[in-house]
Amino acid sequence: MSTEIRAVTEAEFPKVEPLIVAYQTFYEVDDIDPERNRQFFSRFIGSNHSGWLLGAWQADRLVGFGCFYRHKSSLSASNIVLMHDLYVDPETRGEGVGRALIKAGRDLAREWGASHLAWTTAPDNHPAQRLYDSFDVDKSTWLEYELEA
Repeated sequence: MSTEIRAVTEAEFPKVEPLIVAYQTFYEVDDIDPERNRQFFSRFIGSNHSGWLLGAWQADRLVGFGCFYRHKSSLSASNIVLMHDLYVDPETRGEGVGRALIKAGRDLAREWGASHLAWTTAPDNHPAQRLYDSFDVDKSTWLEYELEA
């Protein structure tokens, strides 16, 4: 089945919400809050100031999403696009949906004049890594740290 990648509209946002919750559940988020999700992700609807929320559609069914943030790199002194979130419904994995979302993110990066598209994943997310490794990418050796505010 063909997949169409396009920006999620405000009217379509309710269809994204269950996928966002599934994504957060996959990464074992303890405090999933639908209202906080609506407030946070709505910044990507109808404007590309913060970035883009793209949906992957097969007919009228949303089967995946990618959230791409406008970001900057002081190392390259350039704009970059950070693919912060990528999720595909388990029923459609392996059909090229994730690949199509990544390519659309790369296109957004090019259109914005960014030097590159970047992303991270959990070290044990091997299915995602198989997809990511199938691209002509440079794997970072950087370690990521988090400090609660």
